[in-house]
Amino acid sequence: MLTKVEKRLRIKTRVRGKISGTTACPRLSVFRSNKQIYAQVIDDTTGKTLASASSLKLEDKLPKKELAAKVGELVAQSAKEAGVEKVVFDRNGYLYHGRIKELAEAARKGGLKF
Repeated sequence: MLTKVEKRLRIKTRVRGKISGTTACPRLSVFRSNKQIYAQVIDDTTGKTLASASSLKLEDKLPKKELAAKVGELVAQSAKEAGVEKVVFDRNGYLYHGRIKELAEAARKGGLKF
């Protein structure tokens, strides 16, 4: 029987086999821990992180979903400053639900296209 983490890692490797970020369309990768949420815009051809945001920098005491939405807005703003308009979304093995969905929708509202 696989643990929850092992299942997520299997899904992650399967998804990463299909998704990779290019210079024209980098990858928006999301990592979720129990307390925080992190997002990076990555160009896989050069291995560089173009933009990033996390809930660590936020001082607000908000519910986790609202923090995720703020991080989505921040990563969209940071990506726009780096000259990125279009990305491919990498949910990193997590279900597209809850905090992951909130972050993605906020990034779309912020102007990222995916």
